[in-house]
Amino acid sequence: MIIFKQLSVKTPEREILMDITHEVRKILSHSNVREGICRIFVPHTTAALTINENADPNVIRDIINYLKALIPQHGRLGYIFRHGEGNSDAHIKSSLMGFSLEIMIHDQKLMLGTWQGIYLAEFDGPRYRKIYIQIQGE
Repeated sequence: MIIFKQLSVKTPEREILMDITHEVRKILSHSNVREGICRIFVPHTTAALTINENADPNVIRDIINYLKALIPQHGRLGYIFRHGEGNSDAHIKSSLMGFSLEIMIHDQKLMLGTWQGIYLAEFDGPRYRKIYIQIQGE
């Protein structure tokens, strides 16, 4: 069995990690798939997906703030981005983080660790974003 769903998310800031774990779990619970794989894909070049800690919000803030410091929006001294839209930093950050995830499903549960959550990483918001979720299994 294969289930396909699309989430639509409005991101509130230019750079933010938004926890989408609850929405993915809700789609899984309605699928009746007990064993399989959950694939998540974001079809945007300035957004990404990641799995990280969802217990301490400071971890998420640290990730965003470090990426901002590492890859500033308008480049570093000695290097100016050439892309005319002013969002080259967002393209670089999303490429580093990645556009897709695959999570095992066992006993109708996402096999995430105790402190893990699924995040949409926005690097060029606020925007409306699509997230595709495919659940495959039995």
